[in-house]
Amino acid sequence: MVSFSGIEIESDEIVELLKREVRLREFCQKLIYQRIVAATVEERAVTVNSEEIQAEADQFRHQHRLETAAATYTWLARECITPEEWEAGIRDRLLSQKLSKHLFGADVETYFVQHRIEFEQVSLYRIVVPYESLAYELFYQINEDEISFYEAAHLYDVDEQRRLQCGYIGKLHRWDLKSDVAASVFAAQSGDVIGPFQSEQGYELLMLESFIPAELTPNLYQEMLDQLFQEWLLNELNYLIHRNSSPTSSVNLNHP
Repeated sequence: MVSFSGIEIESDEIVELLKREVRLREFCQKLIYQRIVAATVEERAVTVNSEEIQAEADQFRHQHRLETAAATYTWLARECITPEEWEAGIRDRLLSQKLSKHLFGADVETYFVQHRIEFEQVSLYRIVVPYESLAYELFYQINEDEISFYEAAHLYDVDEQRRLQCGYIGKLHRWDLKSDVAASVFAAQSGDVIGPFQSEQGYELLMLESFIPAELTPNLYQEMLDQLFQEWLLNELNYLIHRNSSPTSSVNLNHP
């Protein structure tokens, strides 16, 4: 049973609502992930100490402007959790973070080197027009310096937001583009106009502003670490499901 501002809610009601909202599977998956992490950190002797938990709690309170104990207790009550449950949640998150580094920290750099091409980026401009003939006309006019790419985007693009941005669409990876388009873009030089290509909106021209070599930044390192960890969790989940669905399986997922 959960108390929501003094209103009692049965656990069965929460489960029923999750079913109606089609979110029960999502939460069951998270719960099993938590069990997988708990079993693995015990097996690998991964631990967190009270100082680490305190530091994480202090950082959270600072980010959420919970500068006093009273403000923190008020926030906890509003979220329907006790200080002990909050601490347990912090411990779980820290253990997951430590486990991901323990399992895959040494693999991230190797993965990056092997897949470096996937992390290259380009800074790109785009114009999309409704007719192929207009796309070719703009292509020749831009290359003959009769009109700039930015002006053409501002005047002719079918998308209002791109018109306002004179065609700028930002930094993109190879996987953000269709394979044939990516091949042309990443083979181009800065300032080159590429296309036209047919797209769902019409016919597009692209202009390469700059090429951005792949770099293993702290943010990218964390993204890659998270990806490897999530893939591992999913594989472990699928293994448990397979074992549990086997007629001869002895795995009991109800055991905490």
